[in-house]
Amino acid sequence: MKALLEETDLRKLGSQDIPPMFREVAERGWSTTAGGARVLTDLRPEGPAEYFDRLAEETTVNGRGMTDYDLPTAAHERTPLLLRRCLAYICACLRAAEKEFGDSEVKGYLSLSFADTEDALLTANVTFCTPLPDVPPYIADLEQVENEAVAEISVEDCRLWS
Repeated sequence: MKALLEETDLRKLGSQDIPPMFREVAERGWSTTAGGARVLTDLRPEGPAEYFDRLAEETTVNGRGMTDYDLPTAAHERTPLLLRRCLAYICACLRAAEKEFGDSEVKGYLSLSFADTEDALLTANVTFCTPLPDVPPYIADLEQVENEAVAEISVEDCRLWS
């Protein structure tokens, strides 16, 4: 992931990079569940749901595959557009979380991998969670992940790209 981030022009990430549906999610902001989870308001399930812990609730509710059907299939064209799209969404959500909660505790997680299809297109998933002192990290040993590119993004990282 480090190489992808270095190779991609990430200057001036903004709402123009985010698909409309994801832009609306970011704009509608965050809320807190009864269990104390910080979740994107538009992604909250309508009915009751049970989770193992707060981390599981946050990652499950906040996690989504990024829209990519409109992107080129050639990897050299697709990769930077998908990366910009995901990071712009992550940054919009993290800025909204900072405003809502008054801290920078929420982190965004981006994973890029090749679809298990004949085309093997690059796809992306994004989720958010708040690291907790009494719960193992969402992705332990982030640097050791294989078979996909993964990054943990903070609101401070986003300041570099806006």
